Amino acid sequence: RTVGAAEAAGTLTYVVNTKGGHHTIESVKRAVAAHGGTIVTSYDRIGVIVVHSADPDFGKEMRAVRGVRSAGATRTAPLKAAGTTDVGAVEYLSGAQAAKAAQEAADGQEPMEADQWDLRAIGADKAAAINPGSRKVTVAVIDTGVDDTHPDIAPNFSPSQSANCVSGKADTTYGSWRPVDAEHYHGTHVAGEIAAARNGIGVAGVAPGVKVASITVAQPDETQLFYPESVVCAFMFAADHGVEITNNSYYVDPWLYNCMDDPDQRAIVDAVNRAQLYAQRKGTLNVASAGNSNDDLDSDALLDDSSPDDSTAVTRTVDPHECFDLPTQLPGVVTVSAVGVKGTKSYYSSYGFGVVDVAGPGGDKYQIPDTPSANGRILSTLPNNEYGFLQGTSMASPHVAGVAALLKSTHPHATPAQLRALLKAQADNPGCPTEPYDGNGDGVVDATCVGGKRVNGFYGFGVVDALRAVK
Repeated sequence: RTVGAAEAAGTLTYVVNTKGGHHTIESVKRAVAAHGGTIVTSYDRIGVIVVHSADPDFGKEMRAVRGVRSAGATRTAPLKAAGTTDVGAVEYLSGAQAAKAAQEAADGQEPMEADQWDLRAIGADKAAAINPGSRKVTVAVIDTGVDDTHPDIAPNFSPSQSANCVSGKADTTYGSWRPVDAEHYHGTHVAGEIAAARNGIGVAGVAPGVKVASITVAQPDETQLFYPESVVCAFMFAADHGVEITNNSYYVDPWLYNCMDDPDQRAIVDAVNRAQLYAQRKGTLNVASAGNSNDDLDSDALLDDSSPDDSTAVTRTVDPHECFDLPTQLPGVVTVSAVGVKGTKSYYSSYGFGVVDVAGPGGDKYQIPDTPSANGRILSTLPNNEYGFLQGTSMASPHVAGVAALLKSTHPHATPAQLRALLKAQADNPGCPTEPYDGNGDGVVDATCVGGKRVNGFYGFGVVDALRAVK
């Protein structure tokens, strides 16, 4: 349940992270009640309790309780705000564009595949002929919801592995995983990039033979925020429902970077990390977008002027080695940067030597492909049987999740750590650019690539290769 008007004014959600052991967790739960908190749900397996409280001192009081490792508010305002994680609004594919693409489709191609330069860039079109991916592999899209009635998604959708985690507690009511409206299009676009079926309709996904599930975490209002308790729920649900790979094209709100010296932000890092590590231990690989701020995640200082994004943002300087972008900077999560059609870093993509693992096509409006629509963004599915273009590291991550699904199909017994190694091994690294990097062509150097041909800050170990993954 979300915080409604019926609850006390000023109610916030908290995560209370306990030390191990059943008795400790039970005594902390009693303390939660004693301090006026209401338990929404408890993930005893990882020692994370999700709580509602209207007491502004609740977090501070809980941090003093025996058996509590960390505790803090997961938001700074009793709901409402702004933000999704792609760059710029969606551009819907028009009827004329669809007709033109269909006209230029080659034999055996999907009707709109001529516009999917991204599939050809990573050999996904050729890979599909060898191994489109196994029905035994599921990629869960942790996002704004997926429209599973879309004819390009319906054939591969897994309802039994889908849920709505917005409240912090999984709701598995049939259809609860769908977007609340057409504005919550992000997850449907991501799902199509991963697993749109090769069924003679629309587009194709990177792994058109695997299953895709939807775990909705975005707030149902116009803010579309992804709060920590929703994300904790999503990782736990995916892990407990046999999901092989999760795609995380978002950052955990309300902080773009969560600093360990702030008790609330530290509690958020602790809770989300416990959940994603639990998923890894259960055999789930977590893939995440690096972010769209063109930030160097290996620098000594970054400017964060957008946090918190659910109340009044305050400009602050953060060290990305002490303040973390979640979930992408957590241990074991595959961090993905974005490239455009020319194979160079997208102008918006964050980067960082030792932070980025691999890169994938995320689109770039300044890198124009020779396609029917001449659109440098990524074409995929949208709610209500629509199609459209988006760009962002949000689009790069599902390409990598799709290739990871192909690797898992080819190597069914590979652990998350082995899949990470395979992703890096099959990637193709263009190396740092020889010229100074100017992503938007305005004559100003926008970013500096550190590292060599094998691994560097722009592409990590390189751009993923779907064809190599199935060979």
